[in-house]
Amino acid sequence: MIAARDMDYCVAAIRHGSRSFHAASRLLPARLRDPALALYAFCRLADDAVDLHGAKIDAVLRLQDRLDLAYAGRPRDDAPDRAFAALIEDFDMPRALPEALLEGLAWDAEGRRYASLSDLRSYSARVASAVGAMMCVLMRTRSRDTLARACDLGVAMQLTNIARDVGEDAAEGRLYLPTEWLEEAGLSSPAFLRNPAASPETPRLLLRLLAEAEGLYARSEAGIAALPLSCRPGIFAARYIYAGIGGRVRAKGAAALTDRAHTSGGQKLGWLMLSVLRTGGTLVMPRSPLIYARPLPETAFLVDAAAAAPAEDTGWSDTLCATMARLKARDTEKRTALMQSAGRVRETA
Repeated sequence: MIAARDMDYCVAAIRHGSRSFHAASRLLPARLRDPALALYAFCRLADDAVDLHGAKIDAVLRLQDRLDLAYAGRPRDDAPDRAFAALIEDFDMPRALPEALLEGLAWDAEGRRYASLSDLRSYSARVASAVGAMMCVLMRTRSRDTLARACDLGVAMQLTNIARDVGEDAAEGRLYLPTEWLEEAGLSSPAFLRNPAASPETPRLLLRLLAEAEGLYARSEAGIAALPLSCRPGIFAARYIYAGIGGRVRAKGAAALTDRAHTSGGQKLGWLMLSVLRTGGTLVMPRSPLIYARPLPETAFLVDAAAAAPAEDTGWSDTLCATMARLKARDTEKRTALMQSAGRVRETA
């Protein structure tokens, strides 16, 4: 069980760090709200540790150690770590799910770019759908069909985030739009990063990305209708609030590249009310056949990991091990170069 003081810290972290999720969490049942906020606090900590840290590789390697300690039952003496370790014990959280999140953050530390939409979905699966799958575990809902739709929602939300943050990411040298799309539009990656607002093609690329997200939002609704009744309003709220961010990006057009899209408190309240109405509709409407759609190929591994009676967990996945090995090699090279540079300075002194 999560200690009260650790829970208080997690709630405060989400209230200030993720207003959209904090708003949606108000509709979650009490038995789920605290674990969900604790989960998001740990994921937010992990994301910020890499995104806001100058030494990104070192930050990822430290997160790997923290995850190891949490699964060993000896979490680091910090509230999010202790709370996450309690989740692992209380809900039998499959290790492959937070591993996937860590791998996505490692890709960020590498500065990886994505050639195709499929490549971008693979990234989104790790940094967003993994969280959706973990939420299903917290709801004790581990059917493959429901998990597949939760992963759809995660990818949709991440694509929305990417569309909203294109301008900010470019200013930091980050590029998430598929490079194939840029080439088709006659844009080079360096030129795009220098000034994404310079090309009239950029708003069309954002619309294309948001269209992909909208299709996945629609598919995800069938999964929301299959969740425990008390959980549906909160997840519907997350779906509508994030889709609403996409709507603001769409409405702003090119201006969204320099003026980050936001939604108002009034809009969030409207989506919360709509979520309650949609939940009522699930009681009378027939089950959508979309519930049986196959998972995206890029998220199937998460469904396999989280489904009831998953395959035996043998530790770090092969792909994550390879990624972490690359990061460690880079870190070693950087440290060696610094030591050699310091040696040359001493020799000339």
